[in-house]
Amino acid sequence: MPHQPIPPASALRSSGAPERTGIRRRLLGALVAVAVLAGSATIAVALTGSEPSTRRPESGVGARTPESGAPSASARTAGRELGFGLSFGDSLTWMTDAERARAMADAEELGVHWLRVDLSWRNIQPDSPDQYLWERFDPVVDAARAHGLEVLPTVSYTPRWAADPRCASVGQACPPADSDRFAEFARQAAERYAPKGVHTWEIWNEPNIEPFWRTGPDAARYTALLRATATAVHSIDSAAYLLLGGLAAVDTIPSKQYVSHRTFLAELGRLGALKQVDAISYHPYTYPLLPSARTATGTRFEDIDRTKDSLVDILARYGEPHMPIWLTETGAPTWSQGSAADSQTARNTSHVTPGLQAEIATDTVTAAAATPSVRAVFWFSYRDGGPETPASRKSQHYGLTYYDGRRKPAFAAFERAVRTYRAKHDQGN
Repeated sequence: MPHQPIPPASALRSSGAPERTGIRRRLLGALVAVAVLAGSATIAVALTGSEPSTRRPESGVGARTPESGAPSASARTAGRELGFGLSFGDSLTWMTDAERARAMADAEELGVHWLRVDLSWRNIQPDSPDQYLWERFDPVVDAARAHGLEVLPTVSYTPRWAADPRCASVGQACPPADSDRFAEFARQAAERYAPKGVHTWEIWNEPNIEPFWRTGPDAARYTALLRATATAVHSIDSAAYLLLGGLAAVDTIPSKQYVSHRTFLAELGRLGALKQVDAISYHPYTYPLLPSARTATGTRFEDIDRTKDSLVDILARYGEPHMPIWLTETGAPTWSQGSAADSQTARNTSHVTPGLQAEIATDTVTAAAATPSVRAVFWFSYRDGGPETPASRKSQHYGLTYYDGRRKPAFAAFERAVRTYRAKHDQGN
């Protein structure tokens, strides 16, 4: 849910299929190759060489549990390999080469192999349909490839010239006036980046809340955009692995134009949108509670599979009982302003202490590993969006590092948790 604004217009200048039929190719997913590096069990995503990766969901992130049979929760968690990532929003695109290189090195140190990055249509074609500024995103893909990291582009956001006229003037989260035009942009992105090993795509971000779908959440309209985009991407890369746009974990609040993640997912299921994707994406922020907390009313994390009418229940109702769930954003903000929560019992706070953020980082890995339907977990975010000042916003301070690069305690906590998970996983296999 935290928003990463694009740079001002002055910074944005430079150069210039058929619908799938039959049974959808469920057994295509993200390749994760297991390699032992320097005597430790380190998982390396195969992105080397000039050819795109082969999609093989039988192992690693993206694997679907076989449709026949119903293995126990313990069997499913023991048999799968959890993927880890960092969610950057738009920030990685606008880093200097030196900043980007440091981010890549830190990602490797953390043990993550996925980078979730906005591939904003507005960034690539800001001023006209004849303009293409791919050089803005190329360095992200090239840097990730050089470090053996895999990119999850969130294809999203609309240039003003292509936006719905009702919200074209209010920012990039206005949906496109024409879903087919958005799909054509996605097709061109796949054509450019599939040869560089990008085969996993998320279609939009948080379409169930007005801040990221400015005409107000509309499941039918999002389904039309998703269907057109899935067809376009698969016309280039038949093995592409597609994620539903990450659902914001919210209650339905009409005055804010929020539709709850469960209500929106159910509507998408009714409309057939789930047949267009291989996994759903979800953003279960729980702070100041730990993700593993058990409550009487249910936390956003418990909504995955523990509460009545959970996401897993809804998926089963619409014929997808084993669809993987990717947690493409989760985390907690630190902030120097006001009262910060230092424990799960804190009240009337909007952020947490660095110490509690570190506890949440550790528990995020543990809770995701214990949840059978979860296949990947991404921390939002890598670096704070600005220095801590009275004028800064809470949404700028979810980073594992401060804006000046200093590491918060959560950096080491997340790294240790990932390393511990990997060691246990390797011992169990």
